[in-house]
Parts: sequence; structure tokens; C-alpha cells
Amino acid sequence: MKIATWNCNSIRTRVDRAVALLQRHDLDVLALQETKCRDDQFPLLPFEQAGYEVAAHGLNQWNGVAIVSRVGLADVQVGFEQMPTWGEPEPVAEARALGATCGGVRIWSLYVPNGRELGHPHLAYKLDWLGRLADAGREWLAGDPQTQIVLMGDWNVAPRDEDVWSLPYYEGRTHTSPPERAAFEGVVDAGFADVVRPLHPGPGVYTYWDYTQLSFQKRRGMRIDFALGSPALAARVEDALIDREERKGKGASDHAPVIVELRPEE
Repeated sequence: MKIATWNCNSIRTRVDRAVALLQRHDLDVLALQETKCRDDQFPLLPFEQAGYEVAAHGLNQWNGVAIVSRVGLADVQVGFEQMPTWGEPEPVAEARALGATCGGVRIWSLYVPNGRELGHPHLAYKLDWLGRLADAGREWLAGDPQTQIVLMGDWNVAPRDEDVWSLPYYEGRTHTSPPERAAFEGVVDAGFADVVRPLHPGPGVYTYWDYTQLSFQKRRGMRIDFALGSPALAARVEDALIDREERKGKGASDHAPVIVELRPEE
């Protein structure tokens, strides 16, 4: 079974690339983030024609998550327990988390809040969001320690120094601050493991490159897209890949897909 996560940065702009990604890697499940469209605007037909089901959650032109699967799509859940809200004048639960069971694996497509800048209320929201996710994950594993869960997506956190191209550049910025890294580790401490890093350790292993100043060509990237698996899921990981080729060329997203291959259940 092959599963993947990709911040596509607008699914309507990159639907052809998404379908090509499914076919090129023979993917069973693809978790998408930053789809940037309402549910009624999501381009379902190309996926359905390719043999995939789609669950999507989007409220407007911001955020948005989806799960694309050819191995079943059951128990779809929008948001996780006690997920915090954001916005003025009426805070809402943003379109940042979507769960579904696909081929016996509980897949979560996650788009963690950016945080914007140190000291900004959005950073407090981000830390709360990650804290609540850790709490939810801990409860999921307590309910069934053998459950197979993967938390996949754009985490907007570079948890280690080796995950950024320049520490001085990111000093005083979000994504690398101690509170953000601690919040990321809180999810790990809840019982989830990074299943890709052991196979692709750093430094220099990135999943995101800004569009400006030839960042991709100059290898000025960050590692912020992750797949964190429950113990039962992590035990099945056979291989992993960061598809940097997808980041090349005109019309590419600023993120690369992260792909995980699972061996059959014993």
C-alpha cells in the first residue's frame, strides 16, 4: 500500500499534476492540503475517472484538505476532537484536518496553522492547535494501541536544526522557534513517530522551497511536511520517498510530495 501527502497549493490549479502523481507512483491514498476551494468547487471528476474516491473539506479560498483513495474511504471525519477555532468576528473551525479510513489505515490530512510571526495571536492558535492534536492522538492510541493511524501533512514546523537551510536566516521567525518545536514533539510524545526521517535523514532533506529568489535551485529549503505514524503503522513502513521532481518546472507547488510505502499486514 502506498500513501502520500502533498500541499498542492490550489487543487484547481494543479489537479492534472495531482492525477499524474497518483499514476506515476501508483498511489493508493493521497492526502492533500491547501486545496484553496469550497467543497462544491473541488475538481472531483478527474480523480473519479482515474478510479479514486474523494473526501474534501474546504470553506473558502484559504486552507482546505482532502483525501483521495482507491482502497476505500470510510468514517470520514471533519476536524478532530476539541480542535481550536480562529477568526473574527466569529471564530470558526478552519478547514485544516480531515480523517478517513482507507484500506484499514486511519489517514489524517493535516494543514497546521502557519503562525505568521513570533508574538502574533496566530502563533498562539498554532500552538494550541498542535496541543489539541496531541491530546486527540493520545486518546486514539489509548482506545486501541494496535490501531494504524498516520498523521500526514504540512506541519509548518521544522523540528530540527538540520531541517532548514540556514539557522541564522530563520532566527526570530516562526517554524523553528522552541515553542513550535516543543508542540511538534508533543505529538511525537503522544505516541507517533516520523516514519520518513529514518529512511531519509538530513541535513539537506527538504520538502518546501519558497517561490522567490531561486530558492529551489539554490537548495534553500525547509523540511515541514511529515508523516507521523502510530506504532502499528510505523512497523509496516517499507520505504519512503520525497518527490523533489514534482517541485521542478513551471506551475509546480512550493512543496514536494512525501510518499510512504507500507508492507502488507501480517
